[in-house]
Parts: sequence; C-alpha cells; structure tokens
Amino acid sequence: MIRAILFDLDGTLVQSERLKAQAYAMAVQNLLGLPEPDARAIEAYRQVVGSSREVASKHIVDTLGLEMQLQPLMGQYNVSAPGDVLTGMRKSIYDDMMADPQVVRDNQWPHTVGLLRIAGEAHCRTAVATMSRRQEALHVLRALDLERSVDLLLAREDVKSPKPDPEIYLLAAQTLDVEPADCLVLEDSPAGVRAGVAAGMNVIAVATPFTIAGLHQSKPLEHAWVVHDPDELLDVVRSRIEEHGRTAH
Repeated sequence: MIRAILFDLDGTLVQSERLKAQAYAMAVQNLLGLPEPDARAIEAYRQVVGSSREVASKHIVDTLGLEMQLQPLMGQYNVSAPGDVLTGMRKSIYDDMMADPQVVRDNQWPHTVGLLRIAGEAHCRTAVATMSRRQEALHVLRALDLERSVDLLLAREDVKSPKPDPEIYLLAAQTLDVEPADCLVLEDSPAGVRAGVAAGMNVIAVATPFTIAGLHQSKPLEHAWVVHDPDELLDVVRSRIEEHGRTAH
C-alpha cells in the first residue's frame, strides 16, 4: 500500500520553474545588453527543467554560446566555471523575485493543500525532494504555510547526484522507513520522472505548460501516470492510493 507521498517542489508545488526561466532570460539580457529578456534562455532551460542549477546553467551557456562573455566575470563572482557565473546572475534575480512571500503564494499550484490533505486521510508520510537548495525550499514552504505539513525535506545539499539520479528519492524512502514500492512520487519534469521511476516508485507526472513537451518525449513516462488537467490531480492521486491498497492485499 502507499505509505508515503513524495513531492517535487519546483513546478509541482509552485510554478517556480517559470520564474527561474524568466530569471535566466533576464540574466542573459543583462549579460548581452539586450533590450528585453532573451527568450532563447527560456527555451534552453525548458530542455533541462528539473535538473540541478549546475546542469541547467551549463546547458544554457553551451546552447547560447555564452562562455566568452562569462569568462571575464569569473573573478568577480569568485567561481571557476562560466556556468557558475550565470548561476550567480540568475540566482540574484530569482532571489529578488522570491523574497516577497506573496510572489510565492501567487505562483503556487492551488492543489497543494488538497494533496497534503489526501496524504493525511490515507495516513501517508510526506516528503519534499527537491533540487533546490534547502534555504530556498524552506522559504517556499513557509510562505505557503506548509512546513508543518511535511514530515521530511530533502534538498540539493543532501545528495551527491541530482535528478534524474534516483538518490534523493531512495534517501527519502530510507529516512521515512518506507519501501520504495510503497511510495508515490509527484513530479512535473522529465528528470524528476526518471528519478522516481529509477527508484522503483509509483510516479504521477503532472504536465504543465512548461514541461508537457519534454514529458512526452521521455521514455520513462511509459512507467508513470500522466495528468494533463490539474483539476483531475486530486482524484488521480486518490485512485492510485486506493488501487495500490487493493493490489497489496
């Protein structure tokens, strides 16, 4: 039976992936002196959504050919790679956006509280497993008044390998003392879906405008349930919990 529900954070609980993409676009705008945010950065980020910031920044640098422009700034940012400069620029812009708790609340998915309620009704443990840094994740949970509703928070600092590696989900199961097969993962990105499937867990992929194309190109999606209409998410989660309970008997 399902004994734990494991939530991704960015894109699943809040629409922070959209804000991160915009922050990357603004960072490239500032770097290149463009009149408006660079839409190419948004599309490049869309290709690796759900990955760690290191992976995302490097991909954008490589895709847009920004290494030459970023290298002179490495000393200023005290980093050893051009991608880390872009990360620093993006993080500064994103942090300014997210500093206002109202911005976080305005970008939450409205089904979050309902999902946590279902977890309580089913006597499931809950965890957030995110590739965001712990302080960023805590800020989001506190802004949404969800910190007390989550039994465990695992962030980028807690694992060696980021998603799509299953390490963070396996660590969540181990920490909660729950078998992977008894865990239900809620993800929105291809990287997150791959991580949950590789961990041997039940995975529901919540397609968003930002991730739907990547999800449908992802082979592990064959082993996950896909929800295209967010209004159906609560019913799908509830039915999966009930179905898993029947097959466990």
